[in-house]
Amino acid sequence: MALTRLYLRSELQSAAELQLDDEQARYIGRVLRLRVGDSLSVFNGDDGEFEARVLKIGKAAATIVLGEQRKNNAETPLKVHLVQGVSRGERMDLVVQKATELGVKRISPVLTEYGVVKLDATRTEKRRAHWQKVAASACEQCGRIRPPLVDTPVPLKTWFGALPRDADIDLVLKPNAPTALTALAAPKTKVCILIGPEGGLSPIEYEDAAVAGFADVSLGPRVLRTETAAIAAIAVMQALWGDLRLN
Repeated sequence: MALTRLYLRSELQSAAELQLDDEQARYIGRVLRLRVGDSLSVFNGDDGEFEARVLKIGKAAATIVLGEQRKNNAETPLKVHLVQGVSRGERMDLVVQKATELGVKRISPVLTEYGVVKLDATRTEKRRAHWQKVAASACEQCGRIRPPLVDTPVPLKTWFGALPRDADIDLVLKPNAPTALTALAAPKTKVCILIGPEGGLSPIEYEDAAVAGFADVSLGPRVLRTETAAIAAIAVMQALWGDLRLN
């Protein structure tokens, strides 16, 4: 049985006793059926990963005690910033989940001209919080200790207006682009990639991307669904430049 891993928002240090929130207590007690003395592992994105064991557990409450810090090498040296056109429901959840598993450092959901999802201010923050939770859950599964930052969704034009200039190369996926992603030279440390939603990006949005310094790249002759494109592009970059390389 794999060791249970939990993402906590508390400060972590050896010998500390921590009370889990109601949801996590029910999860380890009712779903995983952990009992007093059982082992698990916890992380918070800042203090590393720690061994832990269950000290007390009830129907909706649990206390754990932390042990020694564990070594963890699941974080990739390649920094990938995914700018993803917001797609509907489970498609967007899938992108966030798989991007996290593949090592992405930051996810910026953007609202685009052809996108079918419309968000007001209240729903925007709820979706961001939901996606951040999806990312944390994916970290628990895949072994990472630092969930990617999930930004608040904004219109793509607004995002271009505050474009962070910290990537070595900025890319946008475009069907039939003359340059293949696999033909590019490796970035030093960080790459930013923009991927459209279900309906793709509009001609004006591709023009805006070009003005912002984004280079058009393709993933081959087939038109991929937005969630497939995101997963494939990140996997290719990790295989070329990151920790999925065979040599």
